Amino acid sequence: MKIIVLGSGTSSGVPAIGCSCAVCRSENPLNKRTRSSIIVETEEVRLLVDSSPELRIQLLREGIDRLDGVLYTHGHADHLHGIDDLRPLSFGKDLPLYGKEEILGEIVERFPYIFGDTPQKGGGKPRLRPQMVKEPFRFGDIKISPILVYHGIIPIYGYRLNDFVYITDCSRIPEESYPLLENCRAMILGGLRYRPHETHFTIDEAVEVIKKTGPGRAWLTHINHDVDHNRLKEELPYPIEPAYDGLSFVC
Repeated sequence: MKIIVLGSGTSSGVPAIGCSCAVCRSENPLNKRTRSSIIVETEEVRLLVDSSPELRIQLLREGIDRLDGVLYTHGHADHLHGIDDLRPLSFGKDLPLYGKEEILGEIVERFPYIFGDTPQKGGGKPRLRPQMVKEPFRFGDIKISPILVYHGIIPIYGYRLNDFVYITDCSRIPEESYPLLENCRAMILGGLRYRPHETHFTIDEAVEVIKKTGPGRAWLTHINHDVDHNRLKEELPYPIEPAYDGLSFVC
């Protein structure tokens, strides 16, 4: 199973609009972070996790010309608002969208031109078919298990896909969810910044989760502009590294 990190940044992206900090002014391409999203690809299927606002740019960069489904963690704008870029990937077919019931309801409500009964003229609309996720299910040769986590007070999903775990916006993982994080080969986990935040793990908090669960390899994602890539890479203990846009690995 191949994982491609389309975007590794937080909701503002990096550089952030109107900011002149050292990271936003950095010429290091590893400090250029679009909003968080990944591709999971096997011999049978290609799955997108979240549709970031830069989705078109991300898919063009990685040469992605086909999707078999989309998996949503939650409905915040930085994980959803590239949804219209699914149009060319759903020509002639319905593209299934998988997610928590409340999240899918939010998506349907916020994009009535896609899901309503009124025909859309002009450029058309994506052909999307919401599919509620409550229990583990199979998508081609991927076993997908939802992982309940908390983004502040909001219950959202991370996912275990075969032996890979992906959790982005998270400030608390309930104890009953931890078994799904154990014995995985690779993990990508959100670690926003050094300072505390109400709705996201800090870097230290994310590192503690990784140490507790012991994946073979791990990367931090959803990183903001307080964090320099090279500095963070030097600080993190093995086998943890900062993710970056365009990172790919086999799990």
